[in-house]
Amino acid sequence: MTELEKLLAGELYDYSDAEIAQLHGKAYYLSMKINNNLSFDNLEEMKLLQKELLPNMDESSTVLPPFRCDLGFRIKIGKNVTVNQNCTFLDNAPIEIGDNCLIGPDCHFYTPQHPFDYEQRRKPVEKSLPIKIGADTWIGGNVTICPGVTIGERCIVGAGSVVTHDVESDTMVAGNPARVIRSLKS
Repeated sequence: MTELEKLLAGELYDYSDAEIAQLHGKAYYLSMKINNNLSFDNLEEMKLLQKELLPNMDESSTVLPPFRCDLGFRIKIGKNVTVNQNCTFLDNAPIEIGDNCLIGPDCHFYTPQHPFDYEQRRKPVEKSLPIKIGADTWIGGNVTICPGVTIGERCIVGAGSVVTHDVESDTMVAGNPARVIRSLKS
């Protein structure tokens, strides 16, 4: 099994592998072209570059630059989603954003998980765990979502939160680590 196949399967992989580095380089190049070389005067070119970087983003959605990601093709963005500026999606595992979500500025979605054993951490290895955000969820500004977290539908995550565990649908969470503030059920 190649290192890329291990990455795609959610297994421990060597992130210094040349094939993985090439894919990261392509995403970095496209991100930098979108972030640094375009103005809002040329939205058509920016949309074409974003489609190349994020082929699984619905056309009705918006990702404001600057935006950074590891691969791009592992990110799925549903309909009518807004990802505000300066977000980072480390998508070595899938990141799925449901329809009608609002992602505030400066949010970070981290799928990579380094080994807990310090000797193994000295090696260039990690595994990645998927992140899933349910429909109609609002992620406030400067939120960090950790590897393997699922946030249900119709949730609110307060600004500045660090989400380390799954969040049930119709729940408001906030804090570091994020904890339940209240139910949003009527």
